Amino acid sequence: MRDYLILLFLGLLFFVPFLGGVHLFDWDEINFAEAAREMILTGDYFRPQIDFEPFWEKPPLFIWFQAISMHVFGINEFAARLPNAICGIATLLLVFHIGKKIFSRSFAWLWALAWMGSLLPHFYFRSGIIDPWFNFFIFCGLYGFIQFRWQFFTCQTAENRPSFWKKYRALLIGGWFVGLAVLTKGPVGYLIPMLVILIYWGKYKFRGRGYVKHFALFTLAAASVSALWFSAEILMHGTWFVSEFITYQIRLLTTEDAGHGGFFGYHFVILLIGCFPASVFAIPNLWGDHESEAEMMDETNPLVGCERSDLTTWMQILFWVVLILFSLVKTKIVHYSSMAYFPLTFLAAVTIWRAMKFRQFFRSTTFVLPAVGTVLAAAILAVPYFGNHLEILKPLFSRDQFALENLKAGSVWCWIHYLPGVVLAISVAAGFYFWKKKNVWRSAEVLFSGGAIFTASALFFYVKNIENYSQNAAIQFYESKSNEDCFVRPVGFKSFAHLFYTKKRAVCGDKTVDDFQNLRFGQPGKKVYFVTKITNLGDLQNCADCRELYRKNGFVFFERISNGFSTQPVLNLEK
Repeated sequence: MRDYLILLFLGLLFFVPFLGGVHLFDWDEINFAEAAREMILTGDYFRPQIDFEPFWEKPPLFIWFQAISMHVFGINEFAARLPNAICGIATLLLVFHIGKKIFSRSFAWLWALAWMGSLLPHFYFRSGIIDPWFNFFIFCGLYGFIQFRWQFFTCQTAENRPSFWKKYRALLIGGWFVGLAVLTKGPVGYLIPMLVILIYWGKYKFRGRGYVKHFALFTLAAASVSALWFSAEILMHGTWFVSEFITYQIRLLTTEDAGHGGFFGYHFVILLIGCFPASVFAIPNLWGDHESEAEMMDETNPLVGCERSDLTTWMQILFWVVLILFSLVKTKIVHYSSMAYFPLTFLAAVTIWRAMKFRQFFRSTTFVLPAVGTVLAAAILAVPYFGNHLEILKPLFSRDQFALENLKAGSVWCWIHYLPGVVLAISVAAGFYFWKKKNVWRSAEVLFSGGAIFTASALFFYVKNIENYSQNAAIQFYESKSNEDCFVRPVGFKSFAHLFYTKKRAVCGDKTVDDFQNLRFGQPGKKVYFVTKITNLGDLQNCADCRELYRKNGFVFFERISNGFSTQPVLNLEK
């Protein structure tokens, strides 16, 4: 119990403070938070909405989590990000529990520390995106299937036959978790565990007693949960919403969505750099079985060695399924491969644990650890330096006028902004030193502790300054109009920020009143503001009835000064 309380405290310490210290980022963070806000305003908790129109890109489960949080803490950044902080704590407790059960207490701590001390796995628990809970549900579901198969073989030799629930409990609960994953983000929540299970079966030449039956029951359990919402949606509103949802999921997998493309090895690089140091330790165990004979021998439980080896196989398959699947998918976004964080951190813990317990070392770790760590630390240390010497960067953006204007934001960089990079550099150097001295536990302790402190401090010191260069000018404008009865419309770029930060209210009556054509040429009945980028001014700058208010950091703000006036009722649902 003491270990779980310590992990709970560490999760609260690292994941919760300063969650609301910076604005939500376009698109994903604001997208989901806006859907939750509109749920609260309209009272329609069944179907997600964006701009008070049906939002068929995502199911509602994560948005429900955010709506509950907003009911408690208000409609703000802290409430939007808190569900993922809770997911972070749950993840630490889960991996510790599994690691202690299958391996040992020391392994359990290594796995939990690998999560907390690796860059992107830590960072996403402080975000408002949908993936942490999505990945958590998938992993719980897959582990339920794995645990059931272990128990199934054990039960074959047992004298007393268990009841149906006792026998199939892990399998059914696992399927239900997969169903929750589908309700969180969509059918990929089933696709990933399905591929892993089938590939594992194929690895053993499609042999295995009851495998087809168990997989079918697992699938039915998953479908029973996801169908609760999808079938109700069809019964209440017909097939249009679900049809659009499925079409969008297919398009996301087969085409580049909104310019989010990339090269085939995109996620290889993201996972190597973004999951440092866990990614470096995981490399030797990404394929093959390196289990030693001593590891397989366990005088207290003869089945433990088999479970350790088998779970390692499952995690290797899970890693490669996620990596290859999202390398083939045309849309390339950093968090698409985040499901790989579970197997990466596990396999990293395996490498460290084997080195610590069985003195099993790999040359790749000795070479890659300082190489990646040095490059990453140097890049982080360069951020505040270039922040104070923007003239070095400007030639790189000579063809992008918007980026050049972004650099004029005037963020203040001082000596304290070097601290996160210094922490990372020291932890890499010390961790490598202890690894070379074969002081394995101390090496892992220094690297993961340093990684956790670095990530938390970098988020505290860097993100506000980085936001100044990207979206802050637009957000400030939106916030300034939050108490004004007006229309605000981005022109020439996609954004959800104006909805959330102007606290937009639902239009009652003619839904086309705030369409661009009506705002630009019609009589919307209220003052209209347009926001565009300096590279996409279009005809706004030449329009007689549009007055430029000001320009800031690449954004240009206009006011329409002669749009007529006719009273247009607005449904004010704010309390």
